[in-house]
Amino acid sequence: MRLGITSPVVTAVPGVHSPWERTAGIEELGAIAETADRLGFHHLTCSEHVAVPTAVAEQRGATYWDPLATFGYLAARTRRIRLATQVLVLGYHHPLAIAKRYGTLDRVSGGRLVLGLGVGSLEEEFDLLGAAFKGRGEIADDAVAALRASLSRREPVYHGEHFDYEGFVVEPHAVQDRVPLWIGGRTLRSLRRAATYGDGWVPFGLSPAKLGEMVAAADLPEGFEVVLSPGRPLDPAGDGEGTAAAVRELAEAGATLVSVSLTAESAAHYTEQLEALAALAATLS
Repeated sequence: MRLGITSPVVTAVPGVHSPWERTAGIEELGAIAETADRLGFHHLTCSEHVAVPTAVAEQRGATYWDPLATFGYLAARTRRIRLATQVLVLGYHHPLAIAKRYGTLDRVSGGRLVLGLGVGSLEEEFDLLGAAFKGRGEIADDAVAALRASLSRREPVYHGEHFDYEGFVVEPHAVQDRVPLWIGGRTLRSLRRAATYGDGWVPFGLSPAKLGEMVAAADLPEGFEVVLSPGRPLDPAGDGEGTAAAVRELAEAGATLVSVSLTAESAAHYTEQLEALAALAATLS
Protein backbone atom coordinates (compact mmCIF):
# COMPACT_ATOMS: atom_id res chain seq x y z
CA MET A 1 0.00 0.00 0.00
CA ARG A 2 1.38 3.38 -1.01
CA LEU A 3 1.12 6.16 1.55
CA GLY A 4 1.18 9.93 1.30
CA ILE A 5 1.18 12.61 3.96
CA THR A 6 -1.53 15.16 4.64
CA SER A 7 0.98 17.85 5.51
CA PRO A 8 1.05 19.26 9.03
CA VAL A 9 1.48 23.00 9.71
CA VAL A 10 0.01 24.22 6.40
CA THR A 11 -3.60 23.90 7.62
CA ALA A 12 -5.13 24.11 11.08
CA VAL A 13 -8.37 22.17 10.84
CA PRO A 14 -10.00 21.75 14.28
CA GLY A 15 -9.68 18.21 15.60
CA VAL A 16 -6.93 17.25 13.18
CA HIS A 17 -3.95 19.53 13.79
CA SER A 18 -1.77 19.30 16.91
CA PRO A 19 -0.93 22.20 19.29
CA TRP A 20 2.76 22.29 18.24
CA GLU A 21 1.75 23.20 14.70
CA ARG A 22 0.47 26.63 15.79
CA THR A 23 4.00 27.94 16.30
CA ALA A 24 5.80 25.80 13.73
CA GLY A 25 7.20 27.41 10.61
CA ILE A 26 8.82 26.62 7.31
CA GLU A 27 11.96 25.10 8.84
CA GLU A 28 9.96 22.49 10.75
CA LEU A 29 7.86 21.76 7.68
CA GLY A 30 10.97 21.48 5.53
CA ALA A 31 12.57 18.98 7.92
CA ILE A 32 9.39 16.87 7.88
CA ALA A 33 9.28 17.01 4.07
CA GLU A 34 12.91 15.88 3.85
CA THR A 35 12.19 12.92 6.12
CA ALA A 36 9.09 11.91 4.15
CA ASP A 37 11.09 12.22 0.94
CA ARG A 38 13.94 10.07 2.27
CA LEU A 39 11.52 7.39 3.50
CA GLY A 40 9.80 7.10 0.14
CA PHE A 41 6.34 8.49 0.88
CA HIS A 42 4.32 9.23 -2.24
CA HIS A 43 3.18 12.81 -1.68
CA LEU A 44 2.77 15.84 0.53
CA THR A 45 -0.36 18.00 0.37
CA CYS A 46 -1.28 21.66 0.63
CA SER A 47 -4.81 23.04 0.45
CA GLU A 48 -6.12 26.35 -0.88
CA HIS A 49 -8.27 29.03 0.69
CA VAL A 50 -7.61 32.71 0.10
CA ALA A 51 -9.70 34.06 2.97
CA VAL A 52 -11.99 32.01 5.20
CA PRO A 53 -15.13 33.75 6.49
CA THR A 54 -14.84 34.41 10.23
CA ALA A 55 -18.20 32.78 10.86
CA VAL A 56 -17.02 29.38 9.60
CA ALA A 57 -13.37 29.51 10.66
CA GLU A 58 -14.07 27.58 13.88
CA GLN A 59 -15.39 24.63 11.85
CA ARG A 60 -13.04 24.71 8.86
CA GLY A 61 -10.02 26.37 10.38
CA ALA A 62 -8.48 29.65 9.30
CA THR A 63 -4.88 28.67 8.50
CA TYR A 64 -4.23 27.72 4.87
CA TRP A 65 -0.74 28.24 3.51
CA ASP A 66 -0.57 29.14 -0.17
CA PRO A 67 0.24 25.95 -2.11
CA LEU A 68 2.40 27.55 -4.79
CA ALA A 69 4.72 29.39 -2.41
CA THR A 70 4.85 26.44 0.01
CA PHE A 71 5.62 23.84 -2.65
CA GLY A 72 8.19 26.06 -4.32
CA TYR A 73 10.17 25.97 -1.08
CA LEU A 74 9.62 22.27 -0.43
CA ALA A 75 10.62 21.40 -4.00
CA ALA A 76 14.08 22.76 -3.25
CA ARG A 77 14.43 20.61 -0.12
CA THR A 78 13.22 17.32 -1.60
CA ARG A 79 14.02 15.13 -4.60
CA ARG A 80 11.37 12.46 -5.14
CA ILE A 81 8.19 13.07 -3.18
CA ARG A 82 5.24 14.44 -5.16
CA LEU A 83 3.65 17.80 -4.37
CA ALA A 84 -0.15 17.50 -4.38
CA THR A 85 -2.56 20.41 -4.16
CA GLN A 86 -5.49 19.12 -2.14
CA VAL A 87 -7.27 21.00 -3.49
CA LEU A 88 -7.14 24.07 -5.70
CA VAL A 89 -10.58 25.64 -6.14
CA LEU A 90 -11.16 25.72 -9.88
CA GLY A 91 -13.52 28.68 -9.83
CA TYR A 92 -10.82 30.97 -8.42
CA HIS A 93 -8.49 30.62 -11.42
CA HIS A 94 -8.41 30.75 -15.20
CA PRO A 95 -7.13 27.37 -16.48
CA LEU A 96 -4.15 29.01 -18.18
CA ALA A 97 -3.20 30.74 -14.94
CA ILE A 98 -3.03 27.31 -13.30
CA ALA A 99 -1.15 25.90 -16.30
CA LYS A 100 1.45 28.67 -16.09
CA ARG A 101 1.93 28.91 -12.33
CA TYR A 102 1.79 25.23 -11.51
CA GLY A 103 3.47 24.27 -14.77
CA THR A 104 6.39 26.35 -13.54
CA LEU A 105 6.28 24.43 -10.25
CA ASP A 106 6.35 21.18 -12.22
CA ARG A 107 9.44 22.46 -14.03
CA VAL A 108 11.35 23.54 -10.93
CA SER A 109 10.44 20.35 -9.03
CA GLY A 110 11.54 18.05 -11.84
CA GLY A 111 8.05 16.84 -12.75
CA ARG A 112 6.60 16.11 -9.30
CA LEU A 113 3.35 18.08 -9.47
CA VAL A 114 -0.04 16.50 -8.75
CA LEU A 115 -2.96 18.88 -9.29
CA GLY A 116 -5.76 18.18 -6.86
CA LEU A 117 -8.79 20.18 -8.00
CA GLY A 118 -12.18 20.93 -6.48
CA VAL A 119 -15.40 22.82 -7.18
CA GLY A 120 -15.44 24.77 -3.90
CA SER A 121 -18.25 25.47 -1.46
CA LEU A 122 -17.62 28.77 0.37
CA GLU A 123 -19.96 31.23 -1.32
CA GLU A 124 -18.52 34.17 0.63
CA GLU A 125 -15.05 33.41 -0.71
CA PHE A 126 -16.35 33.17 -4.28
CA ASP A 127 -18.04 36.55 -3.86
CA LEU A 128 -14.90 38.08 -2.37
CA LEU A 129 -12.84 36.98 -5.37
CA GLY A 130 -15.46 37.93 -7.95
CA ALA A 131 -15.92 34.29 -8.97
CA ALA A 132 -19.24 32.79 -10.05
CA PHE A 133 -20.77 30.59 -7.35
CA LYS A 134 -23.94 29.72 -9.22
CA GLY A 135 -23.19 27.17 -11.92
CA ARG A 136 -19.75 26.47 -10.46
CA GLY A 137 -20.07 22.73 -11.18
CA GLU A 138 -20.48 23.29 -14.92
CA ILE A 139 -17.66 25.84 -14.90
CA ALA A 140 -15.45 23.35 -13.05
CA ASP A 141 -16.18 20.63 -15.62
CA ASP A 142 -15.10 22.96 -18.40
CA ALA A 143 -12.04 24.09 -16.46
CA VAL A 144 -10.85 20.51 -15.87
CA ALA A 145 -11.30 19.73 -19.57
CA ALA A 146 -9.38 22.89 -20.43
CA LEU A 147 -6.55 21.94 -18.09
CA ARG A 148 -6.33 18.46 -19.55
CA ALA A 149 -6.03 20.03 -23.02
CA SER A 150 -3.53 22.68 -21.94
CA LEU A 151 -1.08 21.41 -19.33
CA SER A 152 2.33 20.44 -20.73
CA ARG A 153 1.71 22.39 -23.95
CA ARG A 154 3.59 25.46 -25.11
CA GLU A 155 0.71 26.63 -27.32
CA PRO A 156 -2.49 25.28 -25.74
CA VAL A 157 -5.76 25.24 -27.64
CA TYR A 158 -9.18 24.86 -26.06
CA HIS A 159 -12.68 25.79 -27.20
CA GLY A 160 -15.30 25.19 -24.51
CA GLU A 161 -18.47 26.68 -23.12
CA HIS A 162 -16.79 28.80 -20.44
CA PHE A 163 -13.17 28.89 -21.62
CA ASP A 164 -12.07 29.56 -25.18
CA TYR A 165 -8.51 30.31 -26.24
CA GLU A 166 -5.97 29.77 -28.99
CA GLY A 167 -2.91 31.61 -30.23
CA PHE A 168 -1.14 32.05 -26.87
CA VAL A 169 2.24 30.79 -25.66
CA VAL A 170 2.57 29.43 -22.12
CA GLU A 171 6.26 29.17 -21.26
CA PRO A 172 7.45 27.61 -19.04
CA HIS A 173 4.88 24.85 -18.87
CA ALA A 174 4.70 21.47 -17.14
CA VAL A 175 7.43 18.99 -18.01
CA GLN A 176 5.31 15.89 -17.32
CA ASP A 177 3.60 14.59 -20.44
CA ARG A 178 0.46 14.13 -18.35
CA VAL A 179 0.22 15.96 -15.05
CA PRO A 180 -1.93 13.84 -12.69
CA LEU A 181 -5.28 15.48 -11.96
CA TRP A 182 -6.99 14.36 -8.76
CA ILE A 183 -10.57 15.56 -8.39
CA GLY A 184 -11.92 16.26 -4.92
CA GLY A 185 -15.50 15.87 -3.78
CA ARG A 186 -17.95 13.57 -2.06
CA THR A 187 -20.61 13.04 -4.71
CA LEU A 188 -21.09 10.64 -7.59
CA ARG A 189 -20.79 13.63 -9.89
CA SER A 190 -17.30 14.37 -8.56
CA LEU A 191 -16.33 10.73 -9.12
CA ARG A 192 -17.69 10.85 -12.67
CA ARG A 193 -15.80 14.12 -13.28
CA ALA A 194 -12.63 12.47 -12.02
CA ALA A 195 -13.10 9.34 -14.16
CA THR A 196 -13.87 11.40 -17.27
CA TYR A 197 -11.16 14.04 -17.11
CA GLY A 198 -8.81 13.12 -14.30
CA ASP A 199 -6.42 10.54 -13.03
CA GLY A 200 -7.71 10.16 -9.49
CA TRP A 201 -10.44 10.93 -6.96
CA VAL A 202 -9.87 12.50 -3.53
CA PRO A 203 -13.13 12.22 -1.58
CA PHE A 204 -13.80 13.55 1.90
CA GLY A 205 -16.40 13.19 4.63
CA LEU A 206 -17.60 9.70 3.63
CA SER A 207 -17.44 6.44 5.55
CA PRO A 208 -15.27 3.60 4.25
CA ALA A 209 -18.43 1.58 3.62
CA LYS A 210 -19.97 4.34 1.49
CA LEU A 211 -16.70 4.89 -0.34
CA GLY A 212 -16.47 1.18 -1.08
CA GLU A 213 -19.96 1.19 -2.57
CA MET A 214 -19.24 4.19 -4.79
CA VAL A 215 -15.89 2.89 -6.01
CA ALA A 216 -17.23 -0.61 -6.69
CA ALA A 217 -20.11 0.78 -8.75
CA ALA A 218 -17.92 3.10 -10.85
CA ASP A 219 -16.36 2.25 -14.20
CA LEU A 220 -12.86 3.54 -13.51
CA PRO A 221 -10.08 3.64 -16.11
CA GLU A 222 -6.93 1.59 -15.71
CA GLY A 223 -4.37 3.22 -13.45
CA PHE A 224 -6.97 5.49 -11.83
CA GLU A 225 -6.02 6.54 -8.29
CA VAL A 226 -8.49 6.42 -5.42
CA VAL A 227 -6.89 8.53 -2.68
CA LEU A 228 -8.55 7.96 0.69
CA SER A 229 -7.86 9.28 4.19
CA PRO A 230 -8.71 7.75 7.56
CA GLY A 231 -10.48 10.92 8.72
CA ARG A 232 -8.48 11.06 11.96
CA PRO A 233 -4.80 11.34 12.88
CA LEU A 234 -2.96 8.04 13.21
CA ASP A 235 -0.34 7.04 15.79
CA PRO A 236 1.91 4.44 14.17
CA ALA A 237 4.49 4.42 16.98
CA GLY A 238 1.96 4.23 19.81
CA ASP A 239 -0.78 2.21 18.13
CA GLY A 240 0.66 0.22 15.28
CA GLU A 241 -2.23 -2.24 15.20
CA GLY A 242 -4.83 0.53 15.02
CA THR A 243 -2.87 2.30 12.29
CA ALA A 244 -2.55 -0.89 10.24
CA ALA A 245 -6.26 -1.60 10.66
CA ALA A 246 -7.19 1.90 9.46
CA VAL A 247 -5.02 1.55 6.36
CA ARG A 248 -6.36 -1.94 5.60
CA GLU A 249 -9.95 -0.71 5.93
CA LEU A 250 -9.32 1.95 3.30
CA ALA A 251 -7.57 -0.53 1.02
CA GLU A 252 -10.62 -2.78 1.25
CA ALA A 253 -12.79 0.24 0.32
CA GLY A 254 -10.82 0.60 -2.91
CA ALA A 255 -7.94 2.92 -2.01
CA THR A 256 -4.90 2.79 -4.26
CA LEU A 257 -3.26 5.50 -2.14
CA VAL A 258 -3.82 6.41 1.50
CA SER A 259 -3.11 9.96 2.65
CA VAL A 260 -2.57 10.13 6.40
CA SER A 261 -2.38 12.67 9.20
CA LEU A 262 -0.22 11.80 12.20
CA THR A 263 -0.44 12.60 15.88
CA ALA A 264 2.67 14.29 17.26
CA GLU A 265 3.85 16.51 20.09
CA SER A 266 6.55 18.30 18.08
CA ALA A 267 8.15 18.39 14.66
CA ALA A 268 10.84 15.99 15.90
CA HIS A 269 8.16 13.62 17.17
CA TYR A 270 6.41 13.88 13.80
CA THR A 271 9.54 12.67 11.99
CA GLU A 272 9.72 9.75 14.44
CA GLN A 273 6.14 8.93 13.54
CA LEU A 274 7.08 8.97 9.87
CA GLU A 275 9.85 6.46 10.58
CA ALA A 276 7.37 4.22 12.40
CA LEU A 277 4.80 4.54 9.62
CA ALA A 278 7.34 3.66 6.95
CA ALA A 279 8.34 0.52 8.86
CA LEU A 280 4.69 -0.41 9.31
CA ALA A 281 3.92 0.18 5.64
CA ALA A 282 6.60 -2.33 4.67
CA THR A 283 4.61 -5.02 6.49
CA LEU A 284 1.41 -4.09 4.64
CA SER A 285 2.87 -4.45 1.14
